[in-house]
Amino acid sequence: MKKTLVAASLTLVCTVAFADEAMEQRIDALQRELDALKRQVETNTAQDKQQVETDATQEQQQADASADVDSGLDEDAGTDMLFFSAAADPDEGRTAVGGYGEINYNNYKDDSRRDEFDLQRFILFLGHRFSDRTRLYSEIEFEHSVTKGGDSSSGEVAMEQAYIEQRLTDDASANLRAGLMLLPIGFLNEYHEPPVFYGVERNEVETRIIPTTWREIGFAFQGFVANGLEYNTGITTTPDASLYKDASSGFKDMRTKGNRVTANEFGYFAGLNYRGVPGLQLGGSVWTGNTAQDGQGKGTNATALAGANANLLIWDLHARYAVAGWDLRALYSQGSFSDTQAINASAGLAPGSNKAAPESFFGWYVEAAYRFTFKGGLALAPFARYEDYNTQESVAPGFTADPLNDEQVITAGASFFVHPQVVFKADVQDYETDDTKDRFNVGIGWMF
Repeated sequence: MKKTLVAASLTLVCTVAFADEAMEQRIDALQRELDALKRQVETNTAQDKQQVETDATQEQQQADASADVDSGLDEDAGTDMLFFSAAADPDEGRTAVGGYGEINYNNYKDDSRRDEFDLQRFILFLGHRFSDRTRLYSEIEFEHSVTKGGDSSSGEVAMEQAYIEQRLTDDASANLRAGLMLLPIGFLNEYHEPPVFYGVERNEVETRIIPTTWREIGFAFQGFVANGLEYNTGITTTPDASLYKDASSGFKDMRTKGNRVTANEFGYFAGLNYRGVPGLQLGGSVWTGNTAQDGQGKGTNATALAGANANLLIWDLHARYAVAGWDLRALYSQGSFSDTQAINASAGLAPGSNKAAPESFFGWYVEAAYRFTFKGGLALAPFARYEDYNTQESVAPGFTADPLNDEQVITAGASFFVHPQVVFKADVQDYETDDTKDRFNVGIGWMF
């Protein structure tokens, strides 16, 4: 372009030798040429500037998307929320695949218990975005590597969740969820991927008092309002009292997992979580519903519950504060059953049995961890946790409580992160009441 301008200038000088009329014609022609060249230069400059701005915008968008994914991991969002974050503005029809898994080793101090390795879980997450307002979330769970004979202790394949979320407002202040959902209670019931929690095994309180993974079919409203407040409320199916076995694992055996659930009665829940201060989470939730199902449950002696009001009420309060490497958590949960005589009759438990359904149960724990970070994305997080729980705090008259269900546990260990989504764990656990449970644990977990 510069050579063209120089040539044009030389030509202009040469025209001085020509006649005035011819010179004026040439001058006019050259002026038009110079004007055209000037416009071309301005056009090229503007296009170059626009391209630079476009490249910068695309780079920023990519950086923002990466930041969204990292934020989802740092905040222990879990695989479903990771999809939500990473797909903040994708094309319609986008499908995301994720999951998590864990392999654990338990070595008991008591020789009467069997030490074992176990591929406890391998979960696949599948999410699909139909539009900017409609999404599908689902997880399918494989437990203990294989399945056989219909015995869940020998392995299980089950849907952990499968629901549609419909965004009702642009700012996500109101969302409708419908389908098989994990209930928003405690810390682990919704977010239980191994890199999210400390310890090789999930803590006892959120296993026996709040039985992870507790899910029900239902409808729910969820959203975020001003000042970092999240709400959840809805109506769901209920656990089945006719499936009750014993109190050592709370009402875990009563979970129906979305499998042809009797729906003569429904449950109701509500919960709040406050995250308005960086690193802080304060929350609580409550669920209540009649588990008797008018004697039409799936248990072999469900008719013993006809007309019963075996109402389950469970609630929790929880707090977490993560700042400057520290991660501090505390949770308290309490529950109760009414009409436990009918539940005991359905389970075939006679007066004097120490497996009776609890009229009340509770659990709480406090936990502290500190994360040391190193080059290459490595991190080491020592932790300690104290738990106190009783799955049979009180029972119906004529029945007895098993003293082994009143327990205190100290767990101490460390998590070594080779990547924010891949962790190696080790810990020791000391049980105050039943010392045959004392053990050393090693595990590996991942999420993606």
